[in-house]
Amino acid sequence: MIQYFNIVDRHTIATDKPGNGTWVNVLPPLKQEEFSELSNVLNIPLDFLKDSLDIDERSRYEADDDVKLIVIKTPTENNSFNESDAFYITIPICIILTKGQIVTVNSFENEAIKKFLNSFQNRHPDKRNMMVLKIFEKIINNYQDYLKEINHRRNTLEQKLYAANRNEELFQLMRIQKSLVYFVTAIRSNELLLMKLARTNFLQLNDDEKDFLDDLVIETSQALETANTYTNILVSTLDAFASIISNNQNEVLKRLTTITMFLSIPVLIASIYGMNVPVPFQHSVYAFWIPIAISLIILVYVVIKFFSRKK
Repeated sequence: MIQYFNIVDRHTIATDKPGNGTWVNVLPPLKQEEFSELSNVLNIPLDFLKDSLDIDERSRYEADDDVKLIVIKTPTENNSFNESDAFYITIPICIILTKGQIVTVNSFENEAIKKFLNSFQNRHPDKRNMMVLKIFEKIINNYQDYLKEINHRRNTLEQKLYAANRNEELFQLMRIQKSLVYFVTAIRSNELLLMKLARTNFLQLNDDEKDFLDDLVIETSQALETANTYTNILVSTLDAFASIISNNQNEVLKRLTTITMFLSIPVLIASIYGMNVPVPFQHSVYAFWIPIAISLIILVYVVIKFFSRKK
């Protein structure tokens, strides 16, 4: 699906075809016919439009004649039905700059483009570089929002684990860990992209735009540091709970071993008196109670000696 937006009297107006200063937004479902038509109308290389279809596409930029392409990774919720998958993944957004339009191509719907659309009426189509930088800003804000949500979810799961060690919470922590791996990889790639854009001046920015880009680089670095911090905390938490579970398991096995050892004494005596050979007191009227009394006396003695040595 292709959307066209223009600004008329500071209002965002949806149109049927692109014009000068139009923002062209391509959303799923993505069709080959729409790609071909848009490529012909705006003279955009077809590969530029299809790059967003590869979910593993790295953050980068390139140019072909007067058309510039920027690919940047943005976070989104994972709608997979597999319970072992990450809660959040990262997907590429393609930003294409032609002579008169800005084209964004998304393989999935994402919050960054929605936020940009809501504030599009405050933009100036003639300041395309600033509009691109604002998209970068929305993406960075999305990372920060998702990281806060991840940290809150992690704290909640930890509190549940303190109350009861259950596999369900551990599995969810592992899904959070996978999400953080996606985030760290994508944010690091985005950071390198923004630093390279600032160094090469690929967008031909003015001084104010360069300062704004420098601020975005700093915010991206902060988001990366936050993601790394949360990752380290989560790894330490999982290691700590693994040690706690192992200690609990060892304690349970120790108790079971102790009980087995104590029970083996009366079982041994009962086995001896149960053999089909002559045994002491076999003709006595107390033949049943004598082995029990002997077993209890020995058992009490062993238990006392065991716990006294343990202290």
